Amino acid sequence: MKEFLLKTLDIFGLAWWVKISTENPRCTYFFGPFLNGMEAQASQAGYVEDLESENARGIKISIERCKPEELTISEDITEGKMELWIGKYSGQMF
Repeated sequence: MKEFLLKTLDIFGLAWWVKISTENPRCTYFFGPFLNGMEAQASQAGYVEDLESENARGIKISIERCKPEELTISEDITEGKMELWIGKYSGQMF
C-alpha cells in the first residue's frame, strides 16, 4: 500500500525528496521519494555520509516536494561551456 501511495504522490509531484548539491564535484542528487518531509529528513544523514566517503565537498541539503526529471545531474564547466551528465542513481525507489 505504501508503494502505491508513493507512486501516486510522485506522479503528481507531491512526494518529498532529499535534494543534495555538491560543489566538488559539481552535482545535484535527488533521493526519494518519501511520504513526508520527516521521513526524508531522517534519511538525509546516510546520503551525506555516502557522498562524503566519495570525497564530495560543499554539500548543501534541502527537503523538497517536487518531481525530479533526473536523479543525478553533474555539471562540468570547462572552456566556457557547460556539459551536463544526467543519470539514474542506483538504489532509488521509483
